[in-house]
Amino acid sequence: MFDIDFYRRWSKGADPELYRSRQPIVYNIETTNACNMKCKMCPRTTMMTRPIETMSLDLFRKVIDQLKPFTWEQWDLWREWVNGRYGIPAFDMSENHFFLYIIPRVIQLHGYGDPLLDKDMATRIRMLTGRGFYSYFSCNPANIDIDRTAEMFEEGLDYIKYSIESTDDAEHKEIRGKASNFTESYEKILKLIKIKKECEYTTTIVITMLDLNRDNQKQEWENLKRLFDGQDVYIYLKSEDTQWYRGDYHGTNSIHWSEPCKHPWMSMTVKSDGKVAMCMEDYNNEIILGDANTESLESIWNGTKYEQFRHQHLNATKGIRCTEQCDMKVMGA
Repeated sequence: MFDIDFYRRWSKGADPELYRSRQPIVYNIETTNACNMKCKMCPRTTMMTRPIETMSLDLFRKVIDQLKPFTWEQWDLWREWVNGRYGIPAFDMSENHFFLYIIPRVIQLHGYGDPLLDKDMATRIRMLTGRGFYSYFSCNPANIDIDRTAEMFEEGLDYIKYSIESTDDAEHKEIRGKASNFTESYEKILKLIKIKKECEYTTTIVITMLDLNRDNQKQEWENLKRLFDGQDVYIYLKSEDTQWYRGDYHGTNSIHWSEPCKHPWMSMTVKSDGKVAMCMEDYNNEIILGDANTESLESIWNGTKYEQFRHQHLNATKGIRCTEQCDMKVMGA
């Protein structure tokens, strides 16, 4: 989730503090930072040094009990604004539709780890469903356990996203690491599509491919679309995040990565150890603004550390990670 009212009402040049909610809104909860992949485009593979941890259910419950869903009135205003501002209708299927119509609704349950390695994920989804929240996470399809995933569907998981970078097993391993594959992953996804239909689950299965600017990128994308043609999936080509990391910035088609970063004023991220970070891209927890284990989200959101961080964004302060290790522009740039 992010603050749709802030996003809709704020305009460049205006003081963002005048539009910021005093109630915290959580973009994502990283329930675990465990991952068995070695993705070449992920800074986790070579740069993450923080300990591997999985959030306790007690802390997860404490976090979500401090949040509240948006009202239907807020959603109506948001959908009307998105259609008018960006020309993207509600029943589209694209990278920007996903960001503008789905991401604002959901509590994202991934960070720098694979949620499929979190054995408590079905319980977490049940907690969110019971509180009126929409749930979503992105994961590695090589880690699919059919029974456990079906249990998540049963508990009300709203969106699950599988990222597939190649329809060739060898090339997929080259990109995602030896633990990945395409063939077995594809077969498992087809089984889940069948289970979803038979059991009348409402989970949306999302298929993406990252645009890594490869020579065969267009052909790989066409191959993937053809294999899922006629299947009950939401599929789109996704611009690559964190291009700074590989040093070969090749542009983006994403509204999110093209506009100034609004996260300091519209959302917060809770990491697997309970620390509250600037955003999910902080893979090593370098900018920590609070601790959900011992502080309320509201006190963190309105506290001195967040105030200083927002000031740094507005002044495009040199030396902070946001100005050196991120593709998004800070608010003051």
